[in-house]
Amino acid sequence: MSTVFNVTIQHVNHTTSRATVRTHTMLVDRGLAKGGHDLGPAGGEYQLVALGGCFTSHLLAAIRAREAAVSNVKVALTGTLDGSPERFVSFTVDVTADCADGALARKLVTIAERSCQVMNTIKLAAPVVVTYQGAPIESAEAVV
Repeated sequence: MSTVFNVTIQHVNHTTSRATVRTHTMLVDRGLAKGGHDLGPAGGEYQLVALGGCFTSHLLAAIRAREAAVSNVKVALTGTLDGSPERFVSFTVDVTADCADGALARKLVTIAERSCQVMNTIKLAAPVVVTYQGAPIESAEAVV
C-alpha cells in the first residue's frame, strides 16, 4: 500500500516561504550570500535534514527494537553540490555513538541505511557514503 506525504509551500516575502507539514511549519529561505534573508534553511539544506532525519529515525528504531546498549547517537551529514545545472553529486552520513560493541553498532547502522526511504531514493541519483565513527560501513546491498 502506498503512503503519500503532503507539504504546502507558501510565499511569505522576498525569498522566504513557509512550509507546512501536518501541523508543523518551518521557513525556507536563501542565505545572505545568495540574496536571501537567511530566515530558514535553504531547500537543499532541508534535503540533508530529510536524509538525516529519516536515517536517524530508522537507526533509533533498530536500537530500540533490539534493546541495544547504544547512547549519544549523533549523525553528521554533508552534501556536495556541483555540475551545470547544479545538483547534489554526493552525500556523506557519519554516525557516532557510545556503544561497547562496534560490530553491533555497524549492523544497526546498516539496518538503518537499508530501511531509510529517503536514502533509498537519493542513492538512485548520487552516491551516499555511510560511516560509523569515521570508518566506512560495508554497502547495505552486500549485507545479507
